Amino acid sequence: MCDNIFKLKRRSGKKSGKAFEGRLPVAEVEKRYRIAEQRYSESGVDAESAIKQLAAIALSIHCWQGDDVGGFEKPGASLSGGGIQVTGNYPGKPRNMVEFRFDLEKVYSIIPGKHRLNLHAIYGEFEGKEVDRDGIEPEHFKGWAEWAKQGQIKIDFNATCFSHAMADSGFTLSSKDKGIRSYWIEHVKRAREISAWLGREQRDPCIHNLWIPDGFKDFPVDRYGYREILKNSLDEIYKIEYLPDEMKDSLESKLFGIGSEAFVVGSHEFYLGYGLSRGKLVCLDLGHFHPTEVVADKLSSLLQFSDELLLHVSRPMRWDSDHVVVLNDDILLLGQELIRCGRIKDIHIGLDFFDATINRIGAWAIGARSVLKALLIALLEPHEKLLEYEQRGDYFARLALLEEMKLMPYGDVWNYYCYQNGCPLESEIIGTIHDYEEKVTAKRD
Repeated sequence: MCDNIFKLKRRSGKKSGKAFEGRLPVAEVEKRYRIAEQRYSESGVDAESAIKQLAAIALSIHCWQGDDVGGFEKPGASLSGGGIQVTGNYPGKPRNMVEFRFDLEKVYSIIPGKHRLNLHAIYGEFEGKEVDRDGIEPEHFKGWAEWAKQGQIKIDFNATCFSHAMADSGFTLSSKDKGIRSYWIEHVKRAREISAWLGREQRDPCIHNLWIPDGFKDFPVDRYGYREILKNSLDEIYKIEYLPDEMKDSLESKLFGIGSEAFVVGSHEFYLGYGLSRGKLVCLDLGHFHPTEVVADKLSSLLQFSDELLLHVSRPMRWDSDHVVVLNDDILLLGQELIRCGRIKDIHIGLDFFDATINRIGAWAIGARSVLKALLIALLEPHEKLLEYEQRGDYFARLALLEEMKLMPYGDVWNYYCYQNGCPLESEIIGTIHDYEEKVTAKRD
């Protein structure tokens, strides 16, 4: 089945029938691209170069959108507690690993470019055995490593510190209960060991990201105490050092969550201080900040002091609801800053949303393609000209050129890029997803 990843991509767009209603003829796709290429050229932009640069950017596609953060610890597992929540029960959820990977392969066939997989610890292959999280080992992820090798996909990894009886108190690594705290310390240690093993297997660093739900619904008295415990727990976890070409550690903060509205132990300030002082990556999740904060603005500051960063791209709506990413202002600003800062190679981009109210494969595709579109639009900016205007203080010209670029035919460049990769054009997405639903996912229920 692993071979389907690229077979699907090569075949994509070559079928006839309702799956590709409204398909543009190849000649028309190329014609529109050449016109767009010329228009960009007149503004000093090399569209072909922008496409090549986009092709070098890999997103880490999050596995948990595919099954509502359920995982495979036990049959019928589903998300429960831990400061996050999945809404909806759309038909066609994969019932086993075979179906899950088949859905993933379809997703990769729809997203242009070469991308990674972001895997949570609860997605191991436990073969029906009761394996608690403080007992997970590399052998539980050998199937994933083989699948990824065949598809030439690199894997990132996450400890899973939620949806478990040992997290029911609302605390894990910062718990004042030594038994609970020790349990989660061991789990994260094992997750890091698995990450390093994956890195060796794939000969590429595996990013291990850590997020914990710890916090209070109402105002606590001992804020300092809980954060001191968390710091000590992390120091214990990170005593074992792995080679940077095997794995890299990152820490993900949060402003608030369900059941932790008043206080989150692992705040942005906490992990910022810890990460910078301990040489760990700081993870910025777009949904984990105040609604008025612009996460894109944080990149240029953090990159002054950190060699690398991790991003989790999501779409908050009034609270951290992890909606499917769309091409809105936040994503456009993020794309611009990622490209303008000149440090795109130092920033790892992962996705983090989960919506079970709509087709899961469609959610995956829309979110990933929206991030790529934002990056392409940024790559198609006349950066040198804009910088020239800015440096000489001609802010009117800078603003006018930015407004002009909003009317440029980036959609024709995007469709050409999709065509080059054998992926559905934008007008074919609905038909592609509906076709897969009719032939595959609808038959599961």
